[in-house]
Amino acid sequence: MLSGQSETHDVICVQNPIRALAMLTREQFDGVFVTANYFREAFEIGKLMQNEQILEGMPDGVAMLESDNTILWGNGRMCEWSGLESVVGVNFYAALGGPEILGPDFCPFHTALATGQGTSSTLKTQDSRFFQVHAAPVREPEGAARHLIITVRDVSREVQEQQKLAAIHQAGMELADLTPEEVYEMPVGDRIELLKCNIIHFTQDLLHYEVAEIRLLDRNTNRLEPLLAVGLDPCAAQRDLFALPQGNGVTGFVASTGKSYLCEDTTEDPLFLAGIQGAKSSLTVPLLLHDAVIGTFNVENTEPRAFGESDLQFLEIFSRDVAAALNTLKLLVAEKAVSVAANVEAIHRAVASPVNEILNEAVNVMERYIGHEPEVVARLQSILRNARDIRQVIQNVGRTLTPGLAHPVAAPVDDRPILRDRRVLVVDADENVRSAANELLYKYACIVETAHNAAEAVRMVRTADSPYDVIISDIQLPDVSGYQLMLRLKEIIQPLPLVLMKGYGYDVGHSITKAREAGLPAWALLSKPFRLEQLLCAVERIIQEPCHNEPSPPARSHTEPNSEPPT
Repeated sequence: MLSGQSETHDVICVQNPIRALAMLTREQFDGVFVTANYFREAFEIGKLMQNEQILEGMPDGVAMLESDNTILWGNGRMCEWSGLESVVGVNFYAALGGPEILGPDFCPFHTALATGQGTSSTLKTQDSRFFQVHAAPVREPEGAARHLIITVRDVSREVQEQQKLAAIHQAGMELADLTPEEVYEMPVGDRIELLKCNIIHFTQDLLHYEVAEIRLLDRNTNRLEPLLAVGLDPCAAQRDLFALPQGNGVTGFVASTGKSYLCEDTTEDPLFLAGIQGAKSSLTVPLLLHDAVIGTFNVENTEPRAFGESDLQFLEIFSRDVAAALNTLKLLVAEKAVSVAANVEAIHRAVASPVNEILNEAVNVMERYIGHEPEVVARLQSILRNARDIRQVIQNVGRTLTPGLAHPVAAPVDDRPILRDRRVLVVDADENVRSAANELLYKYACIVETAHNAAEAVRMVRTADSPYDVIISDIQLPDVSGYQLMLRLKEIIQPLPLVLMKGYGYDVGHSITKAREAGLPAWALLSKPFRLEQLLCAVERIIQEPCHNEPSPPARSHTEPNSEPPT
């Protein structure tokens, strides 16, 4: 206690400027005395006090902690999340309701104090909210840090989007999760019910959509027939809808145009017809097979703007799996009229194209996230693996059927064991060429994937789980020449198992000559249209001797202008 001429003052001493800041935020003082040892730190703390209003208005939580995790000071966001008027004196974890620490650092505060370096971790609260926590130690002149500055960011939305990607990862596998015996013995009605149960499971438990409707397009009547409805009003579920842009709601518009439709606020949308009472937003995407609309997938919510661009992207990918599964089911219904082997081959032909489209789309999306969002890239890689698994499941069904039950109708006369399970990438802008190569090589148990252009081919090669055994490419691609693609692939694959295809017409860029000079053997060049035997011999030979013995030219000696294909 100090006495002046007319006033008496209480003096409160604290150990360091951090504690002084905590007291200054809770109580009123007439003045502050700072010893010379702490002058610099006190100056920084003073600046922090001046900016306290900024910290209070931040969307992120900010707190100052003792070494025992007690909060010395917290901004308004921390108080809001904790539900307390003041978080001062409360344990940090207790303020957030005792959240689960998900890592990667399971003791982030202890680590920050022990190492003197900032550290981060993710917390999950009991009400399924996710927070990203960063702890930074406050350096003190007398020795080891004893206080932490904590920033807390609500990442619940990002985590939910990752969970939706995980749902797509599971969907591709489980929509086709039938053993050959189940497929053969199950009646048509049971197959439909099983598929509907799988779709409902993914929609509710994984995609977290409580209201959903799928309709299939009848080409003869243009009517959208109800397949399943979850959470819809009964009258709305049985409503007559046609694939017309007017008078048939958003569903009719999407079916007629083939374009997805995001309705953020139903009260402002003249097209919308409610499926549930009080619906405020909806998302509708077409079910596409070979770029043709076969139906629609619609979800609704009672909250406005409940769906965003990420929901649109995820539902479009999932809907392609649904369309492929529905088409597979349709083909299986025809199994009574033809042999089992013919159906297995037909299923492959029908599913190969949409599966390859899923692969191409996922690879293109992943290219935008590489280097920025590793979690999203990891999920998309899982989508790629699952899409490939769908195709492999269908091939395995054909293989595991006993010879007594099925003999391939168009089975090759001679066996070519070297081609079995070989991975082949076909690069051509012509869908007919891609489909023909896919169908021909499938008969010899090859695993075929396709790309539309050089840029897509490079992405497919870079993201493949295992290397391709053979790459077959047209010499004239939409973006670059086959020779330019060859140069780019040589930077990624050694030796390069490349076969080039050429059609009629003049080779403007002399790509064939340059490819030959760069090491492409004469037998690895096919002229379209080519015979099946020519293709098989070239593929077998490239597998047996993929290394082109001719030396490659010096870098850029034969390159054309703009020779690098986009990656």
